[in-house]
Amino acid sequence: MKRLYIYLRDYKKECVLAPLFKMLEASFELIVPLVMAAIIDTGIEQGDKSYIVNMCLILVALGIVGLVCSITAQFYSAKAAVGFATKLRHALFAHLLDLSFTEIDTLGTSTMITRMTSDVNQTQTGVNMVLRLFLRSPFVVFGAMIMAFTIDTKSAGIFLIAIVLLSIVVFGIMAISIPMLKRVQKNLDSVLQITRENLLGVRVIRAFCGEDKERKEFHQRNSELTKKQKKAGFISALMNPVTYVIINIAIAYLIWVGAIQVDHGVLTQGQVVALYSYMSQILVELIKLANLIVTVNKSAACAKRVADVFDIKNSMEFKNCEKLSLEKEDIIEFRNVSLEYQGAGDESLSDINFSAKKGQTIGIIGGTGSGKSSLVNLLPRFYDATNGEVLIGGKNVKHYSVKELRDKIGIVMQKAVMFEGTIESNLIFGKKEARQEELEDAITIAQATDVVNAKGGFNASIEQGGRNLSGGQKQRLSIARALVKKPEILILDDSASALDYATDAKLRSAIKNLSYQPTVFIVSQRAASILHADLILVLEDGRLVGKGTHNELIESCEVYQEIYYSQFPKEVQA
Repeated sequence: MKRLYIYLRDYKKECVLAPLFKMLEASFELIVPLVMAAIIDTGIEQGDKSYIVNMCLILVALGIVGLVCSITAQFYSAKAAVGFATKLRHALFAHLLDLSFTEIDTLGTSTMITRMTSDVNQTQTGVNMVLRLFLRSPFVVFGAMIMAFTIDTKSAGIFLIAIVLLSIVVFGIMAISIPMLKRVQKNLDSVLQITRENLLGVRVIRAFCGEDKERKEFHQRNSELTKKQKKAGFISALMNPVTYVIINIAIAYLIWVGAIQVDHGVLTQGQVVALYSYMSQILVELIKLANLIVTVNKSAACAKRVADVFDIKNSMEFKNCEKLSLEKEDIIEFRNVSLEYQGAGDESLSDINFSAKKGQTIGIIGGTGSGKSSLVNLLPRFYDATNGEVLIGGKNVKHYSVKELRDKIGIVMQKAVMFEGTIESNLIFGKKEARQEELEDAITIAQATDVVNAKGGFNASIEQGGRNLSGGQKQRLSIARALVKKPEILILDDSASALDYATDAKLRSAIKNLSYQPTVFIVSQRAASILHADLILVLEDGRLVGKGTHNELIESCEVYQEIYYSQFPKEVQA
């Protein structure tokens, strides 16, 4: 939590003024019972109407001044809390974007979204409540007790006993309920998780008639949440009745003692009313303080969760940050490269060796889970090789800055991702200054001209995640987006899986004839897609079991033969 204080630095003034004005408001509130006592003892008892009017005007003035102080305090506390949350959210977002894929995989998407939204919002609420009430409530409690002692020491002893008993009850119930509320929060996360999964996978669930199973699981988790909420709610619900019993007993005793003292002439009627008012103020403020501490505990837990994300450092090191040049003949080289994902038991890639020349097309093929995507993800340095070296331009990729490296690489992921906006805004994602001619050329090469025309041009809207596009349309626009930046290294990670064979062939032919001749990596399950590649890499269980052209592999590599003949039977070849 302490490390998050830096985001309050620019709001020091607000952090001082908010509690200051709240205590001013509380001071005026503590004066009100004394004014009421004066009205009863002087105005009413003596029948002095003008005195009553004057005292009432003072009450109105105290109310107005208190209101102004309260609004001012609310303004400064809200300004500080919202500003703090804004800076925290910006910093957290920037930190998450700086993390490598390893850390992002470890955290998980849902965790990152929770930290960015509900946890930051809860932390903001905590800051707001602390600035408004953390000093005010204790100030009113102790202020009311001191004011009671100024009226009558004997009667004020009741306040001391009541405050001690109330504190034991309030903080005792909190000590029991706060851990229970934390467990409730964990169960709530579980319910939210299954709800999110069901909403995202509703089509799959219905396709496999899994509604009943999902309903039962949701009912089970929801029942557990309800059970724990009821238990925590029962304990928390004891606070109000128990505190009211204590305070009412104290008030009854106070009135009884006060009546005796009034009868003996020790106290006036107005002073008894003032003591009663102070007792009521103490009750209200103690309950406020209890609720505040519950809120602050939740906020502190959320703040710790946010701080834990900041404690996660990028596992990748960036040194030297040399200039990247791709003038060498062998622009890409893998030397004894191995990769093991964090937390995985086995290596995903083992002892990979190959080199690629400028302008070559490298095909990568293999069974599901053989490590094809893992291999190409090492080029833009989404992951770092566990052993060995990945060289681009004759130097280890670790020696380049991320921007320098990824500016030279265009990559189309397995899962096509489109952002809400227009077709144009998605295409210029990697090159903001791209001209209209460049967009049109990229669309033509990606075989997506019909997509743009069907949607109504480059200004056609794209829904979040490309919901208004088919799988093939998303893939072609994703390929066009990568081509707009004219990368020197182009990676197509199984990015044509939704395209028909004819469109796929046209796409590969158009990329082959690009004037700037990029080095192209094509990851595919289709043998036809990599058939004419200059170099084909065959992977099995993370190992390179074959390397060469199609003709070489069809003679020497059993894995390649198995894949090829499963798609092109020998009878057809004959």
